[in-house]
This record gives sequence, C-alpha cells and structure tokens, in this order.
Amino acid sequence: MTHETTDSPFAASSSATDTSVVHDTVHRMAQAAHEAVHRLEQTLGAGSDRVIDWQKEYGELARDPIRSNPLVAVGIAFGVGFVISRLFAR
Repeated sequence: MTHETTDSPFAASSSATDTSVVHDTVHRMAQAAHEAVHRLEQTLGAGSDRVIDWQKEYGELARDPIRSNPLVAVGIAFGVGFVISRLFAR
C-alpha cells in the first residue's frame, strides 16, 4: 500500500471549522466592500449635486452678457481655444 501526500498549499481541508472561518472572513470582507461603495456613492452624489447647482448659478450669470454681446463671447471662446491648443500642441 502506498500512501500519497500532497505538499500543495491548495490542498482541501475537510474541517468544517476551517470552512466556517473562511466563510466568515469572506462575508466580513464583502460587507466592508459594500459599505465602502455605499459611502463613495453618497459622497459622489452630494458632489454632483453641488456641481449641478454651480452650473445653474453661473450659467444664469453668463447667459445675459453672452446674449447682449454674442460676437464678444465668440471671440473670447476662440481666443481661449487657441491658447489651449497652442499649450497642448507642444
């Protein structure tokens, strides 16, 4: 009779307590990941609301001068675009 032993670190354990420990560890890690994602979602949601509010506020402030002087607005936009393109062309 030969008795085979494996030196593999991946050898299966037949112990129910080992399985329970692994299951509990995986469950705790999954729960921690879920909580982190939830916190991130809340933070990003609040940040996006602020950005939308700023866009509305400053959009209203910019709308009247642009409507009263459309050629000046186009000239400014062209100038800014030209400067940015020259900066990134290097």
